[in-house]
Amino acid sequence: MRTKPYIQDNSALGYSVGITLDRFIKSKQDDFPFASGELSQLLRDIALATKIVNREINRAGLSNIGGAFGQTNVQGEEQQKLDVVANIRFTRALTKGGEVCAVVSEEDDEVIDLQNNSGKYVVAIDPLDGSSNIDVNISIGTVFSIYRRVTPLGSPIQPEDVMQPGNKQVAAGYVLYGSSTMLVYTTGHGVNGFTYENSLGEFFLSHPDIKAPETGNVYSINEGLYYQMAEGLRNFVCDCKKKNFSARYIGSLVADFHRNLLKGGIYIYPGTDNNPQGKLRLLYEANALAFIAEQAGAKATNGIDRILDMVPTSLHQRTPLIIGSRDLVQEAESFLNGKKEAFTEKFQ
Repeated sequence: MRTKPYIQDNSALGYSVGITLDRFIKSKQDDFPFASGELSQLLRDIALATKIVNREINRAGLSNIGGAFGQTNVQGEEQQKLDVVANIRFTRALTKGGEVCAVVSEEDDEVIDLQNNSGKYVVAIDPLDGSSNIDVNISIGTVFSIYRRVTPLGSPIQPEDVMQPGNKQVAAGYVLYGSSTMLVYTTGHGVNGFTYENSLGEFFLSHPDIKAPETGNVYSINEGLYYQMAEGLRNFVCDCKKKNFSARYIGSLVADFHRNLLKGGIYIYPGTDNNPQGKLRLLYEANALAFIAEQAGAKATNGIDRILDMVPTSLHQRTPLIIGSRDLVQEAESFLNGKKEAFTEKFQ
């Protein structure tokens, strides 16, 4: 005979789900006295497109949309089929949403004028970062920045609406398509992460108020570029090895950044002999991640200047990027700028 009340332990069978992305966005509308719901709707439009792209990625191996598309983008990079699919999905969602007047995409040479002169916002986006990894089932991502237009509503968009420094962003985020799909974003009031629950079709708050560790023991850099880097960065890499740091480089910017944001570490894509300005784009990659990093207590620089203070001079402008835990970024800057002595023992 059972003498105590029987209470079933469901901890191994189920889990609790919390606040949805939609409800979270609505709860934060008061953070923007200048807005009347448009920014919230814009974030929901991006989330919807994310769900669609997530579906396309998950079935890529079955629907023959993996692999190369056969064309190159403005960067001179071979487009993947999923690059094109993701670009269409996000552009369509932003067009139908009605809050955006223009889109800057990695996949398009020029600004996409949505012919919506009443739209208050400009979106800069890399629809699918690291898409060449899709065929080998490695994590990929989406990166986006949101700016308020600066010209009067009702007038055609102008270059100054688009060519804004990162410190003018009103929101930025990324989506990681990995073992789970996560959307992480900031509106300048901290960083929050949401995990997609496929069976419910909803993003749920899973990582509230993300804070980056001040330091870490992971460095993420393509060491194949070692002899093309500045001597200071080579010395920093040597220093990491001397300290027995772990080298972690996936080749998908979002995936490398996300890991270091949560666990501590540094990501570097340097200027090199062949590409002095690096390969990452300022408007729709570096700015977005720098905004998120700073809101989480981390740091982002090109080695000399704060990323968010850089004023873009061209649509697809590139920049070196050093981003991650504050102490590690400052250490890398010290080596790069010659404030730390060079090692006599070089990495071979």
